[in-house]
Amino acid sequence: MQFDVNGKQAYAYTGGKAFDAGLPTVAFVHGAQCDHSVWILQSRYLAHHGYGVLALDLPGHGRSAGPALARVEDLADWVAGALAAAGAKQAALVGHSMGSLIALECAARHRARVAKIALLATAYPMKVSDALLDATKNNEPAAQDMVNIWSHLAYAQYPNNPGPGFWVIGENLRLMQRQKRGVMHTDFAACNAYAGGADAAAKLDCPALFVIARRDAMTPARSAQAFAQSVKGARTVMIEGSGHNMMGEKPDEVLDALVGFLQ
Repeated sequence: MQFDVNGKQAYAYTGGKAFDAGLPTVAFVHGAQCDHSVWILQSRYLAHHGYGVLALDLPGHGRSAGPALARVEDLADWVAGALAAAGAKQAALVGHSMGSLIALECAARHRARVAKIALLATAYPMKVSDALLDATKNNEPAAQDMVNIWSHLAYAQYPNNPGPGFWVIGENLRLMQRQKRGVMHTDFAACNAYAGGADAAAKLDCPALFVIARRDAMTPARSAQAFAQSVKGARTVMIEGSGHNMMGEKPDEVLDALVGFLQ
């Protein structure tokens, strides 16, 4: 589905069914150096089980026009604008990593637009190491390798090769490689600079779910759990046997957590 946000083309995958704004809307917000395709299983299931689905490509990512936005606050406003442009009066927001910060900020800034939020592989503050941040600017292939290694529990065996022709590690690397030059640094710098998480969490007045990967090396479980405790009434689900890329390593468990929360 293509539409305009602030005069520029935006894209959202709708799960294989035409988006129906009359259904409960679920909007998915991907993480740094990614696009809508990280949500394929979850978005398709929900689209075929009573939801209107918008798996967004953020500005400058995937099929959405650039440039990539450099502040989480601006991305949050963009998401609210995308919901309005698509005709969704209200939505449950599901965000992964950088997308979780965007979903959180959007819920705080646009309360009437957000019904629920699910924050996956999150932490606040979401600081990025100097070595990785420098690599995203000066050596993207090295940065992509760092992120790929740190995002998965196992680098060369199951669950990263769950069946013939399926390779989670290679798929994730190719996804990062196909994003536009410079987007990686913009994304990681935005995560590193974001300072509004505590205020946004204090303003939340909608149901919140934290989905945490036990073996996450990018946003460690202990950080996510501490952050969850700052959100009144937040629920948590722990995904065992997964790293940061939980949608790739444990897609069914992530879907189960979301379905239980959305219902």
